[in-house]
Amino acid sequence: MSGEYDYDVGIIGGGPAGSTLASYLAKAGLSIAVFESEVFPREHVGESLVPAVIPVMHDIGVISKIETGGFPRKYGAAWTSADTRPTSTMDFDAGSHGLGVAEIAYEERDQKGVDRVYAWHVDRGEFDQVLLKHAEELGAKVYQGTRVNRVDFTDPDRPLMRVKIGQQAVDVPVRMVVDASGRQTLLGSQLKVKVPDAVFNQYAVHTWFEGLDRVALARRPEDADYIHVHFLPQEDTWVWQIPITETITSIGVVTQKERFKAHKDNLDTFFWDSVGSRPELLDALKNSKQVRQFKTEGDYSYGMKQISGDAMLLIGDAARFVDPIFSSGVSVAMNSGRLAAKDIIAAHAAGDFRKERFDNYVNTLRRGVNIWYDFISMYYRLNVLFTAFIDDPRYRTDVIQMLQGDVYDAEEPEALTAMKEYVAAVEADPTHLWHRHLGNLKASSSALALF
Repeated sequence: MSGEYDYDVGIIGGGPAGSTLASYLAKAGLSIAVFESEVFPREHVGESLVPAVIPVMHDIGVISKIETGGFPRKYGAAWTSADTRPTSTMDFDAGSHGLGVAEIAYEERDQKGVDRVYAWHVDRGEFDQVLLKHAEELGAKVYQGTRVNRVDFTDPDRPLMRVKIGQQAVDVPVRMVVDASGRQTLLGSQLKVKVPDAVFNQYAVHTWFEGLDRVALARRPEDADYIHVHFLPQEDTWVWQIPITETITSIGVVTQKERFKAHKDNLDTFFWDSVGSRPELLDALKNSKQVRQFKTEGDYSYGMKQISGDAMLLIGDAARFVDPIFSSGVSVAMNSGRLAAKDIIAAHAAGDFRKERFDNYVNTLRRGVNIWYDFISMYYRLNVLFTAFIDDPRYRTDVIQMLQGDVYDAEEPEALTAMKEYVAAVEADPTHLWHRHLGNLKASSSALALF
């Protein structure tokens, strides 16, 4: 560390992105400071993980702490709907148990670097604390309850982090700044590079329930502890069901913000009216106990015009956030930390922190996140017909690959291409059986052309 700098790298935010990056960099011998505005543990949404986080956990040495942390194991995912039309009559080599109903198990496909057939459902308050404490144990300096208000890039070789500690404001000179501030998007907002996604203008209302009968909501009892996505008979609206402990389950309703506004911002009315459209779901929730107040999540999707600069990177939700339908949040966060670390370590070794040094990170993250984005777009366009692709043997392995979060080291999977072609064909034919059932959310990653 040069005497001109307090730290090699200053990281804004101690969530999964920031703590993962801090662990990689501390292991490599860099001097790291993490400035986290909250005091852990704190509540946070985004409680279901995908297997793509497992290689990262091995890299930074935290896997044993997660394995012994008491987090429920997640072996797969399931989708349910009230639609009973058979998919076998709709151009697919699939089952006849009805549209919008499917299950996948992670063990069906081997994944590089993944040595177990499950991921985890997590209480993010506990999980994020484990990751942050681990980074500290590896040598990163962690400052909680400490807010970075802005960064002064007047001297690009010596950024100044304007940090508020209690009532005192101090300048912290660093060699490089990484924004891992999540949906606060500190640098994206400061530099005016944040771009709201006008298509995915999603809104969520969520809470926890004690004693929910998960078996009653599963098509197959053995899948009761999978993450469940329940399609609602309201356009672009769905419910997540995520086990948090043996008895506590996270439930959230996601919809377009306009539909929520129609309920005049009444969380209670919106939630219960929405789940009431699936009577079996309503009954199960009414027979359990709500143990947290309703919380909201808005501004769900956005990107950045740029995520790198001289002595600057954006990672995790601070770089890009898309709809959480496939539990991509923590995976994108931790994998962006992994990818960023490689370029930062090389930049540090070369003593060169110019923007071009981070091109590998930018290009790899763009490819992976754009696959996620288009996959989610196809989910909303296909509506309940999405599950026909899961059950069709021609596409199943590719769909599982994407659901595992295995999107960073591969080109667009054939199943995703097939989804796009199918939607285009149905949309072009007004007489097609499925034409009037396509969802209205029309988006593509290429149209955004971000970073």
